[in-house]
Amino acid sequence: MDASFETLITSFIENNVGIADDFLSDDLCQHLKQNMLTLNESHQMKAAGVGNDSKMIYDNTIRNDKIYWLDRKHNNEFENAFFDKMDAFVAHLNQSCFTNIKSYEFHYSLYEVGSFYKPHFDQFEDDAKRQFSMISYLNPNWKPTDGGELKIYQTNNNQTIAPTQGKTVFFKSQDLEHEVLVTNERRFSVTGWLKRG
Repeated sequence: MDASFETLITSFIENNVGIADDFLSDDLCQHLKQNMLTLNESHQMKAAGVGNDSKMIYDNTIRNDKIYWLDRKHNNEFENAFFDKMDAFVAHLNQSCFTNIKSYEFHYSLYEVGSFYKPHFDQFEDDAKRQFSMISYLNPNWKPTDGGELKIYQTNNNQTIAPTQGKTVFFKSQDLEHEVLVTNERRFSVTGWLKRG
């Protein structure tokens, strides 16, 4: 069992926000980031919307990142390595915490300089399948002046988390309002949700 799995789960149990600084290896982060750069150069990264399929809106005053959905059918070895890691984590989570996660979905997320995502919850009002949010960061040598932190709002315990390479953040999708603060450098991540159904 990967030690970072227990780090993520234990910190989640203690603080409602799980954080593992070395969930993804530097090598995998570098390859995933290069995938994103290639996709962006070929105009395959698309403007992100707000809401689910039936109620999708595009409003760059709420969020202005670009995304690309990951899929094993792409047969990309590094995306599949990421999925392998998620499969192992979900199996451990289900076994140790009885969460009954059945599936997941993940996308690349690219925030250009000046981009942000205003405060929001990750679970849709008319669809409760999303149980846990997971964000993995691909940003080497990130500095405090680069901005782009994930800010999570909790009663008397707001957290501001730097998007440093290899770090993964894990929390309940329906419980915690959060935002991405304005970034002063290009910011790369893989963002997704563990789902029941």
